[in-house]
Amino acid sequence: MYYILTSSFLLFLTILFGYLVYRFHKSIIIKFIKNKKISRLILLVVTIITIFFVVFNIINTLLVFVSLFLFLLIFDFIIGIINIIRKKDINNSISFILAIISTCIYLIYGYFLAHHVVETKYIIEVNKDIGVDKFRIVQVSDSHIGSTMNGNKFYKYMEDINKLKPDIVVITGDFVDDDTKLKDLIKSCEGLGLLDTKYGVYFIYGNHDKAYFNYRNFTNKRLRKELKKNNVTILEDESKLITDNIYLVGRQDSQEKDRLSAEELTNKLDNSKYIIGLDHKPNDYGNLVNANFDLVLSGHTHGGQLWPLGPISVFMGINDSYYGLKTIDKTNFIVSSGIGDWTIKFKMGAIAEYVVIDIKNKEL
Repeated sequence: MYYILTSSFLLFLTILFGYLVYRFHKSIIIKFIKNKKISRLILLVVTIITIFFVVFNIINTLLVFVSLFLFLLIFDFIIGIINIIRKKDINNSISFILAIISTCIYLIYGYFLAHHVVETKYIIEVNKDIGVDKFRIVQVSDSHIGSTMNGNKFYKYMEDINKLKPDIVVITGDFVDDDTKLKDLIKSCEGLGLLDTKYGVYFIYGNHDKAYFNYRNFTNKRLRKELKKNNVTILEDESKLITDNIYLVGRQDSQEKDRLSAEELTNKLDNSKYIIGLDHKPNDYGNLVNANFDLVLSGHTHGGQLWPLGPISVFMGINDSYYGLKTIDKTNFIVSSGIGDWTIKFKMGAIAEYVVIDIKNKEL
């Protein structure tokens, strides 16, 4: 199955690339360059550069190809309609030039969204007595250290978060990835270590933290060591009473076969207290509601990453939500789009963020 999928993907990429090269040659080179040797040389150079990017960054190169192809379809359609109305042909080089310009603008904006981190705030009013006027949580998710930010950049964001005076900071998975370097892991963990919170910094695993492959230069054991050295508490299907009135429950990622059910995590807890859950993937909402969680924080979706993947994932039942605040019965769910990103360097229709949640007693 793996080889079939890989072969199909490469075939699709080859056809897409071949079509775009054909249109590039027909629309631009032949139109403006009459010398065949020069036109062929330019085409060869463009092909070599493209192959280089495919080899070293196939995912982002594919995104560029697909974006250009879709814009090309749009402008071909528009110009085709104009030609029918005017009964006069507009050269198809115009649609290719417009597609290139639109793709560049689109990707520049997407790159900005992926690399410009903002602070997103939520206020949750609750009926349960939380014991304080306000309890502040800062959620950091999906940093994927080494992709859109290195250890030094992550460290600086932790300095910003420190100024918010959080009661707790929670890391809701995919802190590191297969491509994370040891030096960036160490620096990022030092960033977590400088956080001055009242009740601690907590970490749960995402699907990337333990790595899918074996080529990064540190192990999961080293990850745990660096986190613990910087006073980060790892929660794996564990609960902790962090104040007299608030529980924090951290789940294992859903890919773990021995993961406890939502009900198993809370059946021995005092439901009169406020129960906060950390669950990397936002896709077990019904069981979490039945297990009496009051607030559940997740990541994983990257806010949908590329529109319309987010809505599609919810429609297909892959996720119960892909971004923002959602309330079911008495349970509030928040999904963060993440402070960083996976190997894709662009966000389309999503932002990069860390989340600030202020929990307050509802005024009577």
